[in-house]
Amino acid sequence: MRVYKISKLALLPSHFILRGAERFQNSNSMIVSIAQPAYLPWLGYFDRIARSDIHIVLDSVQIERRGFTHRNKIRTKDNWLWLTVPIKKKGNYHTPIYALKINNESNWKKKHWNSIVHRYAKSPHFKQYKEPLEYIYMRDWLLLNALLQESTNMLFEMLGLKTQLIFTSKMDIKGEKSELILNLCKEVDAKKYISGPFGKDYLDQRSFENAGIEIQYHNYKHPEYVQFYSGFEPYMSIIDLIFNHGPNSLGILTAN
Repeated sequence: MRVYKISKLALLPSHFILRGAERFQNSNSMIVSIAQPAYLPWLGYFDRIARSDIHIVLDSVQIERRGFTHRNKIRTKDNWLWLTVPIKKKGNYHTPIYALKINNESNWKKKHWNSIVHRYAKSPHFKQYKEPLEYIYMRDWLLLNALLQESTNMLFEMLGLKTQLIFTSKMDIKGEKSELILNLCKEVDAKKYISGPFGKDYLDQRSFENAGIEIQYHNYKHPEYVQFYSGFEPYMSIIDLIFNHGPNSLGILTAN
């Protein structure tokens, strides 16, 4: 079997990274989004990224319980199925995402790949995109973050996304909640921050206004598209859209 080679995650070139008095290029209109990394994320995750110049991956915080950092859903004939990457939880409740280890005692890679093949093998674009995804499941993974970085990079390439990525695990930014988000935006000279809808519950609007940063809340209108199985199930992993609509996927997910 030919091994599919995946390029390293597209990090910002050195001239984009803030050092001392240096600033990001075109900072007068810099649009930024921030989110925790996610496993095979849903459409709305990529829509927010597609609307940003820079996306900051919040991998230096604790994992959200019952979140999507290590799991997501794929379509089945009757409904949907969770794909969950097992993580070592004992003693890791306060461990940042970038240091979380995968529990490889179970053969989760084989289970995930077999589940994907079983549900999507007959989808219109499965053969076109099968190889890079299969390669993800052929590799050995110790850290969850490494898996998320490589799989996200693969999905960027499939979608044709060009947004630049920065990881908070490589930054020295302090703060919690609203203060952390504001400090990250300041670090990259953001003029607009695209927040998730729940940002309204904790962001200090006035602090952002004083810093000259506009907050735009991302209320994603999920498109309805043709799926392989009859009916429509929203909020599936992006691979559901890609396997069904191939090169048209980015246009579909950003249409609204």
